Amino acid sequence: MNVIAEGFDNPSLKSTSTKDHFLGGVFLLLVVISIITVVYSTVSWMTDSQRLPLSRVMIEGKLTHVSPNEVQDVLSKVPNMGTFMTQDVNSLQAALKTLPWVKQVSVRKQWPDLIKAYIVEYKANAIWNSNALLNANGKVFNGNPADINSNIVNLYGPDGSSEKVLSVWETSNRLLKPLGRTITSVVLNERRAWQIILDNGIRLELGKDARENRLNRFIQLYRRLGDKAEQVSYIDLRYDTGAAIGWISDDESSQESNK
Repeated sequence: MNVIAEGFDNPSLKSTSTKDHFLGGVFLLLVVISIITVVYSTVSWMTDSQRLPLSRVMIEGKLTHVSPNEVQDVLSKVPNMGTFMTQDVNSLQAALKTLPWVKQVSVRKQWPDLIKAYIVEYKANAIWNSNALLNANGKVFNGNPADINSNIVNLYGPDGSSEKVLSVWETSNRLLKPLGRTITSVVLNERRAWQIILDNGIRLELGKDARENRLNRFIQLYRRLGDKAEQVSYIDLRYDTGAAIGWISDDESSQESNK
């Protein structure tokens, strides 16, 4: 007959259970330590500039004014440059956007140590106030006029007027095209009066109002001048009808102050 006693502890079973719990706790502790060690080693590896340095730069794009040395120099000044794994490409893009002539830039990393920068340059449509440049929309951008190799128009005007002055230059150039003349300068002064200088040196005083009508009056007058146009210094069109012509003297050009 088998007798089962209830309510009595079995010392051997209790000892085994305690031992199992202890071993389970030790195993869990070892697992946690192993995970921490792996994470620490991985983070140390990712942040070790000696193991994962960003040591090379590749520049892509059709570039005329941005040089590799400029790119390398600005990237070398990025504070707290990280490793391949930790470096934020947005900060690199922001640094490159500060370079003159840079319109757009895209930066990406390529394993194991390469930075690829694709750069799009601005196209200069005009020199603005002698010390800045305008794009096709009349926006001032960060570029040096001294970098321009070809002759482009010089535009002048008060702050905030660049779009208007560029538009007037484009419109006036189209009107003058049948004459075979181009514009070298357009000036909008503080009193909002217009002045245009042609490629043959003639200065046109157009005043504030009826600019296109006055320019059309010049076109008619210019055709009537024929060969005499080569002796013209300026033409003042700030009249309801007609114009005043200033002629080049033998030794110097005559001058007239703006009204």
